[in-house]
Amino acid sequence: MPARKVIRMGHPTLRNVAAKVELNYLTTPEFKELLIDMYDTMKIEGGIGIAAPQINVPLQITLIELPENNDRYGDMSGTPLMIIINPEIQYLTDEKQGFWEGCLSVPGIRGFVERPKKVQIDYLNEHGEVKQIIVEDFLATVFQHELDHLFGKLYIDRITDTTKISYNEEFSQFVNARADDTLEE
Repeated sequence: MPARKVIRMGHPTLRNVAAKVELNYLTTPEFKELLIDMYDTMKIEGGIGIAAPQINVPLQITLIELPENNDRYGDMSGTPLMIIINPEIQYLTDEKQGFWEGCLSVPGIRGFVERPKKVQIDYLNEHGEVKQIIVEDFLATVFQHELDHLFGKLYIDRITDTTKISYNEEFSQFVNARADDTLEE
């Protein structure tokens, strides 16, 4: 299947809570096609994560894959492809960290977002198995960014200092020279 169109901020699907995925859906050809479409879309768009609502499928499914040794993310550790279904998040610390985030559904803009540094995610994998992962640092931000999409939130909703919003071109020219902390979905 080909990549799908990424919907953008303003589309109502991005502001609604996505439906939980029924276990019997995980065995269907439609589910397998959806995962392939999501992965292809994420790769073509240059993202490290994508949520089903971003391709106008209002289900609680997200994919995350952070490549090793990626120039865009510097020396941050990679992670293999993870398929997260029906997640529940617990914040394990009040300590916050900040990164400049970008989003496939908010193209051309990035903003500085502070989020909890360490989180626990309970979820189902693509086989319906119950899983749990504890992530911190940059990966914790990636997970929180993607899971927000499943609950009707965008990263711009989390920006507390609106002077830290920039178009990508201006970010590269004026901000990036002094900012090492960048997440672009």
